[in-house]
Amino acid sequence: EELNACRLRIEVLAKQLDHVDMEIQKEEEAGNVAALRRLQALSNRLCSELESEKKLELVIALKLKESLLEVWQTETEQGRHEILREPLREAEEELQMQYQERGKERIWKEKLTALQAEGRRRSQEKKEEKARKEYEERKKKILEDAKRNHERAVHFLRQSTARIHEKIAKEEVKTQEHMERRIQAVLSLKSNITSNREKLQTLQVLSKAKALEAEKEEMRMKEAILAEGGNVVKEILIHKRQLKHEKEEQAFRELQKSRKIEIISRLLQEKASPHKQKKSQSRPKATKARGQAEAPFLQRMEAWPDGAMSQVTKGLRINCLFIILLSKMQAKNTENIPQDVSWESDEEEEEMDKTLLEPEFPGLWSQKYDLHKIPREEVDPTQVVIGALRKELSEEKAEEFQTGVFPKHKGSAFHSKPRCIHFKDFDVGQIYKKKIILTNASYSVNSCRLVGISEGLKDFISVHFDPPGKMPSGMSCEFLITFKPMINESLEGEVMFMAQTGSFSVPLKCTVKSCILALDKELIDFGSLVVGETISRTISLTNSGALGTRFK
Repeated sequence: EELNACRLRIEVLAKQLDHVDMEIQKEEEAGNVAALRRLQALSNRLCSELESEKKLELVIALKLKESLLEVWQTETEQGRHEILREPLREAEEELQMQYQERGKERIWKEKLTALQAEGRRRSQEKKEEKARKEYEERKKKILEDAKRNHERAVHFLRQSTARIHEKIAKEEVKTQEHMERRIQAVLSLKSNITSNREKLQTLQVLSKAKALEAEKEEMRMKEAILAEGGNVVKEILIHKRQLKHEKEEQAFRELQKSRKIEIISRLLQEKASPHKQKKSQSRPKATKARGQAEAPFLQRMEAWPDGAMSQVTKGLRINCLFIILLSKMQAKNTENIPQDVSWESDEEEEEMDKTLLEPEFPGLWSQKYDLHKIPREEVDPTQVVIGALRKELSEEKAEEFQTGVFPKHKGSAFHSKPRCIHFKDFDVGQIYKKKIILTNASYSVNSCRLVGISEGLKDFISVHFDPPGKMPSGMSCEFLITFKPMINESLEGEVMFMAQTGSFSVPLKCTVKSCILALDKELIDFGSLVVGETISRTISLTNSGALGTRFK
């Protein structure tokens, strides 16, 4: 086929070449040089293709002869080996018979296996039927038990409902009674308001009458002073001050009287309650009086070291003065009891001395002293304490402003907000910044400067802090912390400062992302339930950390 195709291409090329030669002759006669050159180039190409096809024809013809030679050699070899083919055919037939026998044996085994599987299937069906019957019987029994339990639960529920209804009825009765009491209170309040309004009108009329009387008295006084030739404004001012002083004295007397009545009622209550008397006997006895309280207090103040008084806060000084003044006022109250208040016996007076003067701070009343042996001419200890404290405070302030040294402040001189600088759940390569506020918590003008940060944080933490100079007490300043993590590890340290009163530091922590799992319940409580009832509860597991995790 290749040879025929090659010969066909040779014929086509020969015809094209003849056609091109005819065209060349025509163009030569016509004298068209351009077309002549194009046709000559085409003729040359066709000639070269024709030569190559002829060479290919020779090669294909040679290959065809060699192939025919090989076919003839193969047929010769096949005739020589025909004798050996017959035994091979017989062996193949025998092998096919063996394959058939094996197939029959395999089919028999498969049938036997199928029969055994059928038997197993039937036995399994019997077992399933038996299990189904047992399940139906068990289900029937469970339904009967559930019905019985339901009836029992309904019975208990009815009892509980009856109790609840009874309780609600009682509460409604109580509510109705409460509402009636409130209505009565509102009605009584309304009547009281009406009566008070009438009293108020009466008091207003009386006050107007008193004001007119006072004006008339003032006019008469002015006329009398003018008649005598005195200073009217000065005399009226003095008179008004005297009236004001008399009113204050009257109010103070009323206050003292009410306090005395309250004290007597408390004494009577304590005397009436034996249990309270036992408790009062277990406490430090209150026979210590004004001198007993004031003398040891003054002695302890004198025994304090020089620097201790500067550490006593104003609140403690005020409390101490309040205790001394209170004891003195109570002692005076015991002397100035009015005649209209009747004492039952001298034992009540002794009981008042025992119970009334119990101090708020028992340590200041540890020495025994007789109240009635204090001489009247003795100097008032309250004035002594007040004068000593005033003198000491003035000396301390003068010394502070002269020397420029202020009392040391216990604890840190500056407070930071937040108290701990915490960078949590950070990512490596990111930049985090926080602004921190420092507040002067000392009692005086103070200043601070940055000392440095912990050694392990220098590669990751930078601090921007401009010292603000001297800061009054309570003033604040800011500084900026920049954190650039390079490793995924938790870090701890501190930022150190130096103040006039000493060094202080702000703790700093950097924590990596972590998973924090927590349950919403510590105890799963199913409560009361009936036998056979099914109750479900839901538990929530929450990861409040920034790192996800698997759990089981």
